[in-house]
Amino acid sequence: MILKDLQKPIRILVSQVALVDLNSRLEGRTDLSYELLSSSNVAPGAEFDVALISRDVTSTSTKQNITAYTQAFYDLLLGSKDLRWVQLHSAGADRHIYLDLMKRGVVISGSSGVNAQIVTQNAIAGVLMLAREFPKMLKAQSERRWDSLINYPLPPDLAGQTAVILGRGPIGNGIAKILCLLGLHVIRIGFSQHTDYVAELGIEDRHFSELRDLLPKANWLILACPLSKETHHLLNKETIALLPNAAHLVNIARGEIICEPDLIEALAAKKIAGAYLDVFASEPLGLDSPLWSIDKVIVTPHSAGHSAGNESRVLDLFVENLLRYAHGEVLKNTIQSS
Repeated sequence: MILKDLQKPIRILVSQVALVDLNSRLEGRTDLSYELLSSSNVAPGAEFDVALISRDVTSTSTKQNITAYTQAFYDLLLGSKDLRWVQLHSAGADRHIYLDLMKRGVVISGSSGVNAQIVTQNAIAGVLMLAREFPKMLKAQSERRWDSLINYPLPPDLAGQTAVILGRGPIGNGIAKILCLLGLHVIRIGFSQHTDYVAELGIEDRHFSELRDLLPKANWLILACPLSKETHHLLNKETIALLPNAAHLVNIARGEIICEPDLIEALAAKKIAGAYLDVFASEPLGLDSPLWSIDKVIVTPHSAGHSAGNESRVLDLFVENLLRYAHGEVLKNTIQSS
């Protein structure tokens, strides 16, 4: 819960891009006193109570490469002594600035669930493309070669295989449900002791402490969990060695969950059959990374969560949280510092 001065309007910092849409959602409300401040029109040192980091603010910035536009917004956040709450467009808050703000006592709320359906679709697409040998066929297409799968050992049926999903959030749950409908045996791993989500579909729920026992059973290991002290470099030489040689990896979570050199070594040595990777330890992925050219590896540029409808859903969540903030209620998707 955040205590605020009920006698003063809530000063909200937003980008110029988000300001118009947000204003249209808030205009005419009698239950909210607010003032919208465009990040393009305020000077360093400006004071405000709340900030919305919409997708356009981070734009093409990454944790390692921050554009001048993004940094200017970050500097406004760091320079405001009155800042109490920041709403993110992303589910996670592992950028250094968010961690620094939390240390100052600023509440950070994420957008878990907003893009879950989109990320789920990407993860399923990765599974299907790898299962059906699309990398091989797309390479043949680029070379104008008619190269049927009948020329090779045929891929096994997807139905009946086992998928181990690390993460029980909206994305992990969505992936589990679809894979179960496709006929896979699905095991979800979480950090809490138990949950009943879609238990009727026969999805197994297991605890994180059982991960090493479950890896040898995994035809598919899907990472859909937050980056934390427990998950940093969770997939390394030792844990990769527990996977069957025919296993595939899907990562739509965070790149740092994987020890990338260990994964590259395992892929090159065919100790793991293939991977769909949307996130990387350092982004953009370096031009010299072997991951670009390893067979049966699909690389996408941290785009699994991008969709035209996401911005509207983020604004809806922000307005809901803004009303909670105005009335001193607990915000949705508050992120705890690890």
